Amino acid sequence: MYDFTVLVLRGAFASSVAATLDMLATAARLAPRLGVAAPRWRVCSVDGGPMPLANGCAVATTRLPARPREDRSAWVVPGLGLDGAAAVRGRMADADFVASARALARHARAGGRVAASCSAVFLLASAGLLSGRRATTSWWYAPLLARLAEGCTVDADRMVCADGPVVTGGAAMAQADLMLHLLREHSGGPLADAVARVLLIDARQAQAPFIVPEVLANGDDLVLRITARVEAGLPAMPSVGRLAGDFCMSARTLARRVRRATGRSPVALLQSIRLRRARALLEASRMTVEQVAEAVGYRDATALRRLMRKVAGASPSRYRPSPAG
Repeated sequence: MYDFTVLVLRGAFASSVAATLDMLATAARLAPRLGVAAPRWRVCSVDGGPMPLANGCAVATTRLPARPREDRSAWVVPGLGLDGAAAVRGRMADADFVASARALARHARAGGRVAASCSAVFLLASAGLLSGRRATTSWWYAPLLARLAEGCTVDADRMVCADGPVVTGGAAMAQADLMLHLLREHSGGPLADAVARVLLIDARQAQAPFIVPEVLANGDDLVLRITARVEAGLPAMPSVGRLAGDFCMSARTLARRVRRATGRSPVALLQSIRLRRARALLEASRMTVEQVAEAVGYRDATALRRLMRKVAGASPSRYRPSPAG
């Protein structure tokens, strides 16, 4: 019996696959020292055999069983390395993608656990496994996932989102965070923490600190203009109503267009802009936290600390450069 089934698709992001396998191998080496059972895993694909990954890499796989068998393993799908909405939509029509989605759906119906990160989350959407659930994906794919996964609440601020038997991760390198979560569930906190320490993986709770509003805009001219307007006006922060008036539309129309382009509310977009400026100042200047707070429109540092803890899962001091040793 296996504890994990790593389902690899053609063209998958090579580092996402490698991170999955390296973390499992590290866990297996460390487990005896901690007195816990070593995880067991298999690497599979729809057709089996050498599976080409992105950037000229490949990995050996075995073929998924044609008939469902008793399988208590967690199925894990590394990121697919897709670039843009058109690539996602095109990949969803491929035969191996469709076959993999069906296999995942069968496993879930039998009570199995499934997990995916980055663009592989769209595989779970195709399998019908996200309806009525909360999920995350790469933050720039959040609007597309919200449109394609009917009934899914997309929470792109989260690095890892677990909802029942479905676990999703953010951008491609969030596969490491996803695997730490799964290892913690399967083998307990001590083994997951040991893997993180040995591989120097820093636990990250949120994608919010990494969001770039211009990329989030997906080319939408209104969002780009809002971002430029707000950044140029800091520390003054316009209200949503004022922004709507500046762009000659109602607040409701502005909210609808921002959500369609970004998957977020106007308030969340403004927070992203504010948070990015604050992080840049913390990382690149000698300004105190109080001065940074004032520079992004807060009367005191308490409000900035509260925003960072809520949205980014970290305090302002987290972004200060380490002193030279």
